[in-house]
Amino acid sequence: MITKENKEKAIAKTARSKKDVGSPEVQVSILTERIKEVTEHVKNNKHDFMARRGLMQMVGRRKKLLKYLEKTNFELYKETVARLGLRKESRINNLQLGSKLNFKLGCKKKPR
Repeated sequence: MITKENKEKAIAKTARSKKDVGSPEVQVSILTERIKEVTEHVKNNKHDFMARRGLMQMVGRRKKLLKYLEKTNFELYKETVARLGLRKESRINNLQLGSKLNFKLGCKKKPR
């Protein structure tokens, strides 16, 4: 269970304003903190399958929120990922160039 102090710190990392608690980047930040705590619990309690299931659900929810953020505002997505340290910088840069390169190389799918 995430403490009130940890939740406030997570919100402060990515909040757009003082009262922002529901934007996608804040939700991702809160989920990341919860995932870190449950990951430690699962490492210590290997047979706690319900906690593992909950962990997988949280990871899936965070993945969906990041995908939404990537589609709607790519610059904010890059900033959020960099602040939370979720992915390597080189992978983010490749995501931006990847679709353009595939199209130039002759792939049939057009970039989105």
